[in-house]
Amino acid sequence: MVTPFAADGALDLDGAQRLATHLVDTGNDGLIVNGTTGESPTTSDAEKTELVRAVVEAVGDRAHVVAGVGTNDTRHSIELARAAEKAGAHGLLTVTPYYNKPPQEGLYRHFTAIADATELPVMLYDIPGRSGVPINTETIVALADHPRIVANKDAKGDLGRASWAIARSGLAWYSGDDMLNLPLLSVGAVGFVSVVSHVVTPELRAMLDAHLSGDVRKATEIHQQLLPVFTGMFRTQGVITTKAALTLQGLPAGPLRLPLVELSTEETHQLKVDLAAGGVQL
Repeated sequence: MVTPFAADGALDLDGAQRLATHLVDTGNDGLIVNGTTGESPTTSDAEKTELVRAVVEAVGDRAHVVAGVGTNDTRHSIELARAAEKAGAHGLLTVTPYYNKPPQEGLYRHFTAIADATELPVMLYDIPGRSGVPINTETIVALADHPRIVANKDAKGDLGRASWAIARSGLAWYSGDDMLNLPLLSVGAVGFVSVVSHVVTPELRAMLDAHLSGDVRKATEIHQQLLPVFTGMFRTQGVITTKAALTLQGLPAGPLRLPLVELSTEETHQLKVDLAAGGVQL
């Protein structure tokens, strides 16, 4: 979930509650706050805690609220995890430490330390294109032995490695790459941690339900219908396009914090074209 800001750039907690309610009403059964799409690199620790508390208050009785707590500093991540637990989060999302490129043993100790720090279930987040290093399959399998590491958000973009990791780890597997939502379901994923669900939740829900019921043809048709949306929402950074799309729909979003910037007039026009091609009403 994006983090709504007021016109002056301050955290918009009322907007966050309204957006969370809208997203759950349209069919999301969980929300991740304080992830990259929530502009977590530019929100303070105090703001992160306030956001978790506000979203749990708004929808915590109807949806799982998962708090992003990943950083490239294990001690800081542990502090964020404990604060999220106190604020009422139902689970934690922990991204691979970025930029400092730890070896696999470092990844194992990092994720284990976070999982040991609270009583909350943990979802790993494997996105080597941003973090600089993948979580190797052997490491995923070893981490799956931890009683609180229960899921993985896969943005690795490698269906072969995903297939082996799903089969060997037994983790609940979530697509973290919207273009690969359906392909990952076909090798054992159970759902999506999605950016485009800000605008096409009913369609994604229908695709998931169709696949789970064995109607592969219908699932494929929905996937193909959404291709322009998948493409359009990632022509630039997904936070930027998501906030633009929400604003066009009259939903809480607000400005971005630097270094992210708003779409240009030309980019906004292209986004409207892409969303319309995928059946999104603005």
